[in-house]
Amino acid sequence: MGISKNMKEATKLIKKNTVYSISEAASLMKSISKTKFDSSVDLAVKLGVDPKQANQMVRGVVTLPHGTGKDVKVLALVTADKESEAKDAGADYVGLEDYIEKLKEGWTDVDVIVTMPSVMGKLGALGRILGPRGLMPNPKTGTVTMEIGKAVSEVKRGKIDFKVDKFGIIHCAIGRASFDSSKLVDNATELLQTILKLKPSSSKGTYLQSVYMSSTMSPSVRIDEKSI
Repeated sequence: MGISKNMKEATKLIKKNTVYSISEAASLMKSISKTKFDSSVDLAVKLGVDPKQANQMVRGVVTLPHGTGKDVKVLALVTADKESEAKDAGADYVGLEDYIEKLKEGWTDVDVIVTMPSVMGKLGALGRILGPRGLMPNPKTGTVTMEIGKAVSEVKRGKIDFKVDKFGIIHCAIGRASFDSSKLVDNATELLQTILKLKPSSSKGTYLQSVYMSSTMSPSVRIDEKSI
């Protein structure tokens, strides 16, 4: 398959064998994003960890200062006494038994599911559906809580969870190409600082091995780890 005209033009703007500061990379995203839609801007962070070792699994949550630019659809699986709290906080779908049945039938048109500890027992059978899609609520990410309103509003404001994949890489969206470059810098910095704080004590050698920034259907640029 040949390289598209837009990809060729974008590639010309990137200097070969060059690493960029976060601010330089963010500015480049504004120039190389050639899609007709508002491209997602993403980071790929390679860590010096072995994800197969439980004590080297890197997972966390971060609230991006300027959000991701995506309208996050939130399902609140709650009992009747918590429904109004979820709705007031901005949850897109609120309910319990009816939505559990929809999920069992394969409906997953949501980005995040927030629920209560007492409801988790009902979701065990949905692990095979929700797990692969990253939708299973988890106390560690704040999506299993009695503070439903707070959890929903945080997700709506830009709270995201991330974890290292089997290759030792964290992939995360940090905004849109339409964002001011300063907002992309703020979001990228917040994510990277959070990842640095989560360095496992069992991780030896170089922890932050490489960081690349890219936008949808664009070439990636490498960020100088020393600038982080």
